[in-house]
Amino acid sequence: MNRALPVIAILVAALLLAVACKREETASPEPSPFAATPYQLVLPSNLPPMEIPEDNPLTVEGVALGRFLFYEERLSGDNGMSCATCHQPGLSFTDGKAVSKGIDSIAGTRSAMPLINLGYSRHFFWDGRAPSLEAQVLQPVTNPIEMHETWPNVVGKLQADAVYPQLFARAFGTTQVDSLLAAKAMAQFIRTMVSGNSPFDKYRRGEGLISPDAQMGFTLFKLEGGAPGEMIPVAGSTPVVGQGGADCFHCHVADANLFTDDLFHNNGLDSSPGDPGRGAVTNDPADLAKFKTPTLRNIMVTAPYMHDGRFATIDEVLDHYNAGGHASPTVDPFMKFTSPDMELGLTPAKREQIKAFLHTLTDEEFLNNPAFQDPGPPHL
Repeated sequence: MNRALPVIAILVAALLLAVACKREETASPEPSPFAATPYQLVLPSNLPPMEIPEDNPLTVEGVALGRFLFYEERLSGDNGMSCATCHQPGLSFTDGKAVSKGIDSIAGTRSAMPLINLGYSRHFFWDGRAPSLEAQVLQPVTNPIEMHETWPNVVGKLQADAVYPQLFARAFGTTQVDSLLAAKAMAQFIRTMVSGNSPFDKYRRGEGLISPDAQMGFTLFKLEGGAPGEMIPVAGSTPVVGQGGADCFHCHVADANLFTDDLFHNNGLDSSPGDPGRGAVTNDPADLAKFKTPTLRNIMVTAPYMHDGRFATIDEVLDHYNAGGHASPTVDPFMKFTSPDMELGLTPAKREQIKAFLHTLTDEEFLNNPAFQDPGPPHL
């Protein structure tokens, strides 16, 4: 028997094992799965929790990308208009115009809505045609009287940029610029636009005081209008008893400190409405001339008012409600004073108290928050 054979076999086995180990050492490691940094959204204690979509969680990288895109003028056909053109931070992300003009100088028909606490909303635009922030931010780019561009063109411009592919990689794990990812990033950024540190907020949290007039204005805000004790008819419902208030609380709900019910109402602007509003979305005649309730937060810096910017001042708004508005087939039951023999009953003193309260909803920290300002050209 050849005793050398077992020794040779052992040496061959050892050699094969060494080669295998060497291969294992030199093999490229498996790439680690992509993971962006979770963004910690800190909400004021007097605001409710915010529901974040599972398919678009907030991340540091996603919010940063969304901020660049929000101020990116290459989203428009002439490379001269961004989202921020019509949504300026110092004006609570409106533009101070009755209606805005797009890149072709064509005037729209509706006012730019303020971008405040939209992470709590379920409907977007004045008529609620977009069901999510992600769906909403896609539309102005392709609107022919707004930014008048196509998303394929936008994608091409951003893909050719030296920085944007890397920003998309950081936010979403791919260097391929994509319109849906861009929408997700901008939606993330907008969800961070939380206003909850106005003088009124601090008052509600026991951190400060507001004037006696402002306190009385808030009390009026929460009371039914009409003469105290007067029985006021309500269409389709039981009458209510007048309380001498301003009748604001029905639509501008204060319970969650959001000052909107996020619903749609015809607030008696016209007896024969020209803009179908929500009705054009639902095709329901009952929704004719109904528009989304805007928040009252920062209301004193978001003039002009209403969906078409018809009221230049808050005094004109109060004039409208005090006069009762105009009756029409879809006017809201909350507009209880459209009859000539009924009146809301706002005295000059009450009007001043209401305005004092509305001033306390101005959140200077929100308006000047550096995290919401233009970050400049895209950079890593």
